Amino acid sequence: MRLGEIEERAQIEELVERAWRARVERFGDSTDMCSLVNAKSGGCAEDCGFCAQSRFAEAQTPMHAMMEPEQVLAHARAAEAAGAHRFCMVTQGQGLSKRDFDKYLQGVRLVARHTNLKRCASVGHMSRDRAAALKEAGIQRVHHNVETARSYYDEVTTTVRYEGRLRTIQAVRESGLETCVGGILNLGETRAQRVEMAFELAAINPTSVPINLLNPRPGTKFGERELIDPWEAVKWIAIFRLILPEALFRLCGGRVENLGELQPLAVRAGLNGVMMGNFLTTLGAEPAEDREMFQAHGLNVARQPDNAANPRPDNRSGWLRGETPDVVGEFLDDPRRDPSSDTLAPGGGASVRVRLWDPSTQLRYRAKRRARPARR
Repeated sequence: MRLGEIEERAQIEELVERAWRARVERFGDSTDMCSLVNAKSGGCAEDCGFCAQSRFAEAQTPMHAMMEPEQVLAHARAAEAAGAHRFCMVTQGQGLSKRDFDKYLQGVRLVARHTNLKRCASVGHMSRDRAAALKEAGIQRVHHNVETARSYYDEVTTTVRYEGRLRTIQAVRESGLETCVGGILNLGETRAQRVEMAFELAAINPTSVPINLLNPRPGTKFGERELIDPWEAVKWIAIFRLILPEALFRLCGGRVENLGELQPLAVRAGLNGVMMGNFLTTLGAEPAEDREMFQAHGLNVARQPDNAANPRPDNRSGWLRGETPDVVGEFLDDPRRDPSSDTLAPGGGASVRVRLWDPSTQLRYRAKRRARPARR
């Protein structure tokens, strides 16, 4: 609680250095960079106040049905070419129909068969049977956030129960899958509630903790909030790292808008990785910039040879034998390559194009007509 009250930048920098030591003590120079695809978007029946995909939000939102398995694979290949270590397939809502779930599993199998990416799922609530089906298809980790502290939870959503989230997390764990559980800062919670959420996460003890910073979306309940002060955000990343020293920490949504030039300092506050490329409904940073940001701290962002064999490999220097072929690099260096068309000369093979998930150009938009009333 006392650390949460720190406001002097020199003191925050001291806290960051302590968090950096905790990170290096446990993870060395290894990183865990993620990318995602919004495999089913828009029209969600839940009322989460931060989300533009909610049908209660008066917001322009990407809208599309469940992607075909081949589309999911195309996005996975783009993520791998951009340097991601793991790939999360995300769908809106708190559960999938049997038809959509079966299609989702087909996409997972393709990604497992044709890429060297670690594979994560984010599909809302689920039973132990569905968690087992995900594992059989090739999923290694399941993402399901608590979003905020239990004491503030009802201000965030009234249709998705906190206890239901805990049941899903338990079903995932009982199925032998790793857990990815985090939340969002700056939803209106107090500093004490941020500490509360950190210790609630520590009790859950997930493998991975994604931290999001609210990017206020016009038309949502929290759409009028100011961005969090970047030094305040960095401070809380460091505090969360010290409360959860063993977790893989990553910074996800809202980092570009909220942190700006302080993103490198946030890395030093204890991050293992970031969500590369674009997010569910907003644009992100260039993957090359993200890789350079981690490399500037002496961290290793190289591809990991055993991604598919081990759900939590360690890519720190010298720990793994062998090397994953850099097929994209080889293609770009090939003297037969025609730069004007990104193809090889006749007889050279197929073309290679890297296209990241871009909700601004790849989806249609539809404004919703009903907004959730503000709570009083």
